This record gives sequence, structure tokens and C-alpha cells, in this order.
Amino acid sequence: MATMTTAVRTPADTGFAGLPEIVDPQAVAPKDARDLSTRFFAQLAVLEEGTPEYQYARNTLIEMNMSLVRYAAGRFRHRGDDMEDIAQVGMIGLIKAIDRFELTRETQFATFAVPYIVGEIKRFFRDTSWAVHVPRRLQEARVDLARATEELSTRLGRAPKVAELAALMDLTEDEVIEARMASNGYNSTSLDAAIHGDGDEGETALASFIGEEDAAMELVEDFHALAPLIAELDDRDRQILRMRFVDELTQSQIGERLGVSQMHVSRLLTRTLARLREGMLTTR
Repeated sequence: MATMTTAVRTPADTGFAGLPEIVDPQAVAPKDARDLSTRFFAQLAVLEEGTPEYQYARNTLIEMNMSLVRYAAGRFRHRGDDMEDIAQVGMIGLIKAIDRFELTRETQFATFAVPYIVGEIKRFFRDTSWAVHVPRRLQEARVDLARATEELSTRLGRAPKVAELAALMDLTEDEVIEARMASNGYNSTSLDAAIHGDGDEGETALASFIGEEDAAMELVEDFHALAPLIAELDDRDRQILRMRFVDELTQSQIGERLGVSQMHVSRLLTRTLARLREGMLTTR
């Protein structure tokens, strides 16, 4: 890490409102950055926004304090996300902190900035990391649920029950169950993901284990609606239906068995089917 001697030149080396020229702002040690930031913030407060001097002071503050972003981002390494993306989001928080900081707060800039950086990163996870959109209250409940589960597991030496979690979190059991279900929306798995089978079964795509819609399910509802309508028919009409659609006889064969013409069977079938169709439409 470069020292102030090598990273900073004297005010005479720059024409920017008497501020020292920082050769490599990112190489300034954190301790030196704290001292220099105070000087730069003091000038930033009196410089006119949009001027080259203002931009120099603001940009230098950003680069000098990037170590705060790296520090805050390091707390989220366990999340499994790209650290570069997390750092980029953290930079937004750093810039917001610089634009809102005032020396009159009588607090170190680092103390003021870190909550901004962490807050921006948490907002990023909350709003973009969920595979399925989940209400914010449930996203927050998921975090509380994870903490409560860990605490009770350590204390009890076993997985906690829903009632125990509800008591610790001051929630109803239904709310705990809802938070558990919401946790399933945090990560997603591709339907093409391979599932390892037992023995010599090899690998099978996850999609193979997902059920499909059974078109025959609609027939079950139709049969239930049709049964009382058929029961209302007279014996001859029911007999004709059975011979035509169960025994699969032709109209001529049905006519021979009943001693009537094929034309008469056709008229009877047409009338009966129309009656059943009308009854089905009425019950839907």
C-alpha cells in the first residue's frame, strides 16, 4: 500500500482550489484517507457544483474511500453472488454517502458511509436476488426465520418446531409457515438440471419428475354431470345409448335388435344426444 508521501503531491502541484493532487487515490492507506477526506469534504462544501474543482474533489473522495466498499462487500461473500456485482452496488451507496455527508455531523466519514453501502447491497439482494417475486415482508421474515431456526437448533439440539419458532419470533404459526414457503422462492433450479439416480440409473433431468396436466381429468367432471341426466332417460333411450357407445353397434344393427328402421334409430339418437347436451350446458 502506498504511503501519503508517494500517493500525494503538495498543493503547489495542482491548481484545484488548493487541494493536494492525489496521484493514485485508490492506493491511499485507509488511515491517510480519513485525514485527507476531511480536507476534501471541507473544500467540497464551498466549491460550486459542476466545476472542474468540484468534480476533482468529489471523484477523489470516491476513489480514496473505495476500501470501505470492499470491506462492506466482504460481509456478503457467503451469498454466492458475483463479488464484482456486489461491489458495484456498494459503490452506489458510497456515492450517496459522499453527496449527503457534512462535516458538521462531527463523525468520521467511514462511520457514516458504511451503513449506506451495506444498505444498498441489502436492497440489491432483497429486490433482485429472488427467483420468484415475494412480498418484502416475507423476504424480511425469511431472514428472521433463519436466525431463529439457528438459535433454537443450537439451544434445543434438534430442529425446532413451528410452534417454537412462532413463540420466539412473536408470530403466528401460519406466518411462520408462510415465511418457510417464501424461502423456496429465493433460489431456482433449471428443469434441465440432472438428478443422480440410484445404482445404475444414471442421471435424469428434473423435468422428468414433474407431473403433467391430465386431459382425462375433465372427463371425470363430465361423467359426474352426465350420470344424473342419463338416469332421467327412459329404458329404451338408455338401451340405445349403451348399444351405440358401449357395445359399439351400428345404427342398422341396433335397428335390427329393436325391430325398427335405421332411420328411426338415428332420430332417437339425435333427440337423446340433444337432450343430454342441453342438460350438460345448463349444469356448467
